[in-house]
Amino acid sequence: MGLKEEIERRRTFGIVSHPDAGKTTLTEKLLLFGGAIHVAGAVKSNKIRKTATSDFMEIERQRGISVATSVMGFEYKGIKINILDTPGHQDFAEDTFRVLTACDSVIIVIDAAKGVEAQTRVLMQVCRLRETPIIVFVNKLDRPAGDPFDILDDIEKELQIKVTPLSWPVGSGELFKGVYNIREQNLCLYSPSIQTIQEGVEIRDVNSPDLDKYLGERAAKQLREDIEMTRGIYPPLDHQQYLSGSVAPVFFGSALNNFGIREMLDCFIDIAPSPLPRKTGERVVYPGEEKFTGFVFKIHANMDPNHRDRVAFVKVCSGIFARNTPYLHVRQGKMMKFSTPTAFMASKKSIIDEAYPGDIVGLHDTGNFKIGDAITGGEKLHFKGIPSFSPELFKYIENADPMKAKQLAKGIDQLMDEGVAQLFVNRFNNRKIIGTVGALQFEVIEYRLLHEYGASCRWESVNLYKACWIEALDERALSDFKLHKAQYMATDKQGRDVFLAESEYMLRMARDNYKGLLFHFTSEF
Repeated sequence: MGLKEEIERRRTFGIVSHPDAGKTTLTEKLLLFGGAIHVAGAVKSNKIRKTATSDFMEIERQRGISVATSVMGFEYKGIKINILDTPGHQDFAEDTFRVLTACDSVIIVIDAAKGVEAQTRVLMQVCRLRETPIIVFVNKLDRPAGDPFDILDDIEKELQIKVTPLSWPVGSGELFKGVYNIREQNLCLYSPSIQTIQEGVEIRDVNSPDLDKYLGERAAKQLREDIEMTRGIYPPLDHQQYLSGSVAPVFFGSALNNFGIREMLDCFIDIAPSPLPRKTGERVVYPGEEKFTGFVFKIHANMDPNHRDRVAFVKVCSGIFARNTPYLHVRQGKMMKFSTPTAFMASKKSIIDEAYPGDIVGLHDTGNFKIGDAITGGEKLHFKGIPSFSPELFKYIENADPMKAKQLAKGIDQLMDEGVAQLFVNRFNNRKIIGTVGALQFEVIEYRLLHEYGASCRWESVNLYKACWIEALDERALSDFKLHKAQYMATDKQGRDVFLAESEYMLRMARDNYKGLLFHFTSEF
């Protein structure tokens, strides 16, 4: 197969949602369809002893939530699918934001009873900014749910996107009988089963008496009325509008019971885009170009705690990535070879010889990579849109065991490179400050330092409002600012100047008094 054919058969997408909407469970069932796993795991279950494939970190298994993005690849009907299962919890939103830069499309999971929730709205804003194509999966129909029309209205209103339902539920909760596939015109009857994959019954005409036979007279009548209404309210799916991110196809089902998923997956491989062009500071990179280009969108420390390894996740944007071939690390300006590039099934890795646009490659990292780094066949390119955001919460981090100072320093250094939290060193007293977007991050950092590095830490509160990156339009203004605000100045991990404002008032006064400085709330400027 040539480069063009390999590109066309690839789909790289992220799965996002509010916590507990069923995102990781959906990921498991997609892997089951692709034959990538033979027994689907559960995020929280007493009956299923296997945990979710994508929740491979020990803390994820204990808490029953995703705290890091997992990368999984599998084949389905000749299509190579790369899934990025992201954390839903808002405390890990920054990881999700960055991972969305590596996605060509997105599936948003919504709880049928709760509707659109806060974190889903935030993630949708990021998708809208990038005009990312979206498919919505309305989950948990096996439980009592809202009226389907109300759910669709809620999606349109809260996510500010038009919708086109491509499947339709027959009841919910105890009265849930199945899903009618509007796109394929067949009926899939519901039977609670976690492992099996159900076949659909072909019903080309909803007015067919066969419908009454399968659903009963009352449910069949309701479905006919609903389908007629959907045809009157929602126009047929416009593929171009979907690709531009202005219309979202909607599917209904139950991820836990493996129901309604195949309808969505079959549609997804038909309509979702193959790898898209990527903007850099210099030019637009097209997937079909011969020369390899890629960028690091995620770094994960200790994927194998026995080997203390770090893995840099690289999205291939153009050309063919080949093992043992020298490539340019643009930021460092040096050529590097990679003898053990890997493909992923969550924490399981397999060495590969080649990767194509849309694929995610894991590169063994000894500290060379940072998030946003470009790797190319020789051209100096800088990929945009992978920022760090100003943290919301701050704490001093202190060593709780003087005998483990080296382990703590190494642990902080590697975990901060993952980009899940940020390290600032106060220039006034040289104390280390960790900044995060959510309180749960501090727990995760403390847990991972102890269990992965054998280092104990303790936290001390620090009263800060915002961390701002400073850009100088006037060097004298910068020198004067540093002199007068010495106790509030810090450097980040890249050595850039950061102003630690104690209050909104303090930040406003600094901006008013120093017109020769620009204050940025993201690290990309």
